[in-house]
Amino acid sequence: MRDEDLARALKADVDEILPSSGFVASVMEAVRLEAATPPPIPFPWTRAVPGLAAAVLALVAAFVVVVQLARTGVHSSAAVAWPPELVRAWEIANDAGLGWIVAASLLAFVCVRVAMRVAGARG
Repeated sequence: MRDEDLARALKADVDEILPSSGFVASVMEAVRLEAATPPPIPFPWTRAVPGLAAAVLALVAAFVVVVQLARTGVHSSAAVAWPPELVRAWEIANDAGLGWIVAASLLAFVCVRVAMRVAGARG
């Protein structure tokens, strides 16, 4: 088939292309529905910032307490007589780096929960 034959076949008896019946009405109905939809509710950052700041301060305070306990050691606390089993468990956990593992796990958990809450997922 040559270009002239193809052009002639495409021009044959078609003066105007019309959409199928109901197409225009369905498109206009979809446009009206979209226009009638209310805008999404914005995230209330002004209400969330104090809570986030309090959570960050609590995490920093907990981290400072854990670091101070790790530096001074459990034995040096004269006010409390720790049971020897607890002292040994603390030393084993400290040697294994359990404090960092727990801190990283808590941080990951908090990040996931905050992301889920921001995204609107229920959990």
